[in-house]
Amino acid sequence: MMTLNQVDALRAQLLAEGTPGPEILRQLAMACLGWPYVFGAWGEECTPAGRRRRARDAHPTIVSKCQVLSGKATSCHGCQWGEGVRMFDCRGFTAWLLKQIGITINGQGATSQYNTAANWARSGPIAEMPDCVCCVFRRSGSTMEHTGLHIGGGTVIHCSRGVETGSTARGWTHYAIPIGLYSEAEIPVETVRPTLRRGSTGDRVRELQERLTALGYNPGTPDGIYGTRTANAVVAFQTDAGLSPDGVCGPKTWAALDAGAIKPTPAPAETYRVTIEGVTLEQYKQILQICPLAECFKE
Repeated sequence: MMTLNQVDALRAQLLAEGTPGPEILRQLAMACLGWPYVFGAWGEECTPAGRRRRARDAHPTIVSKCQVLSGKATSCHGCQWGEGVRMFDCRGFTAWLLKQIGITINGQGATSQYNTAANWARSGPIAEMPDCVCCVFRRSGSTMEHTGLHIGGGTVIHCSRGVETGSTARGWTHYAIPIGLYSEAEIPVETVRPTLRRGSTGDRVRELQERLTALGYNPGTPDGIYGTRTANAVVAFQTDAGLSPDGVCGPKTWAALDAGAIKPTPAPAETYRVTIEGVTLEQYKQILQICPLAECFKE
């Protein structure tokens, strides 16, 4: 796990090298993996005093997961979260990351952040998300209950139990591209394909069926309905591709389909033994010209 000093040094290096903002965000988010979740925190250093300021009755883990505040130790040495790290909640994590490249998003919570149109160059449902670095949100009812950073290819880094990795297949419902992160021309056209499973319908299912058919598998008629035959074809493809054969088409299965090199393992051909009685030696020699594997046994 990196310390905050190491992450700050990484940021300074990337800025000095002229690294594009999206790549800086991706590297900084990865560098923060393992840092702690503390409700209400926006990137300040994780210390017992800092945790005490954030302590809430509704969030007892702010105290219980601190070895000093819980009385298990007298210092931070040996802490499960490490020493010299920052603490975040989910909305604080994405806001802090963007602040590192000079972008400010307004709103005190994930819902107000997403609903502030002035924050975003583009936003919408996750199925329409371009494959780029951007913020993602998880809607529950009328509120956004969680937020994180999509770093490309369906991978999300977010602060939940701590800063960790996840996938857009895990319940994310919306995306938003911060103003100033890309020019309009730089935003990719290609979207992150949704995770498909039995019961899914639509054009993406039809695309999956057509891909499978082109590679020699049999998902049935490409009708856009993810039924039993499509699921079985996905399992067969995943098995041949060395993936977990769960019948769900997620990022890894899409990537393998895009590679297009996997061919179905042919079923072993049935073989038979044929006996022809009364064959002369000359006739046997003629048979060998047609079937080199023919064997001759003298009566």
